[in-house]
Amino acid sequence: MPTEGPVQLTAGDLAVAAALILLNGAISLAMSLRMERAIAVATLRMVAQLVAVGAILEWVFGLRHPLAIVGLGGLMALLAGREAVARQRYRYTGIYPVGWAIMVGSSFLVTAVALFGIVSVDPWYRPQYAIPLIGMVLGNTLNGIALGMDRALTGIRQDQGHIELLLSLGATRREAIRDLAREAVRVGLTPIINAMSVAGIVSLPGMMTGQILSGTPPVEAVKYQILIFFLIAAATALGTVGAVVASLARLTDARGRLRTERMGEARPRG
Repeated sequence: MPTEGPVQLTAGDLAVAAALILLNGAISLAMSLRMERAIAVATLRMVAQLVAVGAILEWVFGLRHPLAIVGLGGLMALLAGREAVARQRYRYTGIYPVGWAIMVGSSFLVTAVALFGIVSVDPWYRPQYAIPLIGMVLGNTLNGIALGMDRALTGIRQDQGHIELLLSLGATRREAIRDLAREAVRVGLTPIINAMSVAGIVSLPGMMTGQILSGTPPVEAVKYQILIFFLIAAATALGTVGAVVASLARLTDARGRLRTERMGEARPRG
């Protein structure tokens, strides 16, 4: 009778899987996409990052100390905030503190609700719960914040004349940027809404798949995946709204002026 539990992967198994990435390179060469270097760098970066994270998590899991959990979570949030800002074509003075504060606030708040009020883990800093939860929330909140901020900042630059016209006609700064704020938040929330819409029909989410592969009963895996989607949706909404509102507030003032001089020139994302 087969043994229950996950199948252990060997280095040879991973090498075979790694060979599949050559398909991406072949497509790039065949279509002259010139993405071979980007594919190679992304692959090496992904492997290096995951190996490093695996080693760090082994240490944290063994330590089982609240400061280690908070410290690792804080570091993850800071890196996520930096990545969200790095994706912006336009930036303004003070964008990094804004990105970091919004990322930390929205993600930690929602994760705390899960740990203390829903899962009720005792102790709360059990790493097998705290670290995966904050990681999944951060990763998806990052996308919402990055997309929302990008739409808001690009809209300020592209619609500058229209916004200034509204302000000159007596509109308050809230009225002048209201439509842009709505559109930016809509853009930021679209990915998580799309992901929830097709979950279980078109795709099996990563956490649920991982739990099933590790031997968790499918019904229990589904429960946790539903929980994760709700947490991600809440954190993404809080983070996107916060980032958009803070960014637009920074680029206007109480006297009804658009402060585009606080923005830099357009730059490549990354």
